[in-house]
Amino acid sequence: MEDALAEELKEIAEKSKTLAIHQTIPGGVHCSGMIEDCWLINLYSRIASRVLLRIAQSSYKSEEDIYRLAVKQPWESWFDVQNTLRIDITAIKSPLKSLNFTTLRIKDGVIDRFRSQNGIRPSINTHAPDIRIAGFLDAHNVTLYLDTSGEALFKRGWRLETGDAPLRENLAAGLLRISGWKPGIPLLDPMCGSGTILIEAARMMMGIPPGYKRSFSFEKLSNFDAAKWKALKDAVKVNPVPDNPMIYGSDISGDMLTMTRHNLQEAGVPFDIPLHQIEAQEIKMPVDKPGIILTNPPYGERIGVRGNRNLEADELASQFYQALGTTLKQRFPNWSVFLFTADLSVPKMLRLKEARKTPFYNGPIECRLFRFDMVAGSNRPRQSRTFRSEDQK
Repeated sequence: MEDALAEELKEIAEKSKTLAIHQTIPGGVHCSGMIEDCWLINLYSRIASRVLLRIAQSSYKSEEDIYRLAVKQPWESWFDVQNTLRIDITAIKSPLKSLNFTTLRIKDGVIDRFRSQNGIRPSINTHAPDIRIAGFLDAHNVTLYLDTSGEALFKRGWRLETGDAPLRENLAAGLLRISGWKPGIPLLDPMCGSGTILIEAARMMMGIPPGYKRSFSFEKLSNFDAAKWKALKDAVKVNPVPDNPMIYGSDISGDMLTMTRHNLQEAGVPFDIPLHQIEAQEIKMPVDKPGIILTNPPYGERIGVRGNRNLEADELASQFYQALGTTLKQRFPNWSVFLFTADLSVPKMLRLKEARKTPFYNGPIECRLFRFDMVAGSNRPRQSRTFRSEDQK
């Protein structure tokens, strides 16, 4: 989602005179600015996973080179010795044999730096640290970052209940952006689960910043200015409640819809989203105008049809998608349909040709966002014809 993130960051930069967006890289976007711009991204970005502040970079050949880079950084100017720490490392094509040992050497460098300054050292807390330091290694260079976010940014601070495999909030926001959905366009999620796509869309419509109800690691840094942070949050302007939001959801499970309603309330959505308990292959257009269907189909029996619990999973999925494909062609003329799934055979089962497929990785799982454009009249029921036979004289 690098391109989608870069597009979003350019919109966030309109709120700042100093935030500059530079280039996309695999897995992220480079930008620069003042420390307040870092706060701004954490507050407003719906797509980013973390905001990392680059502290140092150098070439390396061994773990000791990385230790020397860590030990010479002025960590004491960024945070206090009383703050607890966690160190995380990711690597691509690094020649080092043990990332665990490399993590240990970065930790040693940070601790030795504090010990040399005042004789005491910070403590490590891997579960709920005050400060997170991130290291990234490629084949030749190491970069050290301060993680200004803390908890990953998909944790918006409102979710209490999830389904078996909830879609992460920042992924849902990215899917909405890539689908082209904007407030005012009808949106339907016919397999809404715990409601993540619906909630992200509703909060986008209201202009509620994703980070408004949570805390961040940058609040523990020495340069944090609580008054400036409060002013930044006070400047948030929430949009008025729309007369007709045109956001709709349904699911086969009544329990999931109950969970969705609770999550909508916790997320501060101030308007009702119509929710219906119905099988996805039975859906109809919720409004008399073209819109977007965006959904993440579930797996197992929640995908099924009532009364067919004895079918094998593959046969169940095949029957389900075939019926869904027929419904989409007959009942949703001129709609755009987006299915996010790890099952790359979905277009074949739907008997639809995708207009576009966008590759994603949902964690380690390779996925696709399939787009299908429903053409009016493409699958109308065949009309019976009457023929007359006459005797030939």
